[in-house]
Amino acid sequence: MTVVDTDRIEMADISDERTLDMMFEWLEPTPEGFKVEIVEGNIYMSPQRRTHWRIILDIIEQLRERYPRESLLSDVRIDFPGLLNGFACDVVALAEGATEDANGRCRYQDIEFVAEVISKNTAANDYGAKKATYATAGVPVYVIVDPYTGTWHLHTLPKGDEYRSVLSLDFGTPIDLTATLVGLTLETGEFPRD
Repeated sequence: MTVVDTDRIEMADISDERTLDMMFEWLEPTPEGFKVEIVEGNIYMSPQRRTHWRIILDIIEQLRERYPRESLLSDVRIDFPGLLNGFACDVVALAEGATEDANGRCRYQDIEFVAEVISKNTAANDYGAKKATYATAGVPVYVIVDPYTGTWHLHTLPKGDEYRSVLSLDFGTPIDLTATLVGLTLETGEFPRD
């Protein structure tokens, strides 16, 4: 007796192409207090912590010296180049005259500054795939703030999928961005630690 698996044959004809919009729709509604990102096609949900938020707010308050309120974002979806990269960056500063894409979202091409505050469960993304994506996208300034180690990491001069200049120092040492598009110094002495 021969068995023909007609279901398998039909399934082969159905496209399995995922899109960022489709994947984000699957996740609606997002539980309150959680941040959702898609990194290289993988979905990450992280709870917001008090330490995390205090650092984000501190950075945003300092960036207000240079950027108007409407140019600063936190946890807003921005689609980046590569396979299924929809990030909700912790802090983004957009260039003057930034425009929206056809879907009403901010464009990665308008980003002058990104900061990510490390969470234990998604730290590998911030130090790895997201850093490479930001470099590929040409984000001129990327700062990683790590409350677990009490350090910050400044990445500038993107080329390909990496940053040519990296400086890592401890909390308490200012992040000098005066030689970048950002044009100011971020104080880190009040960043809390986990």
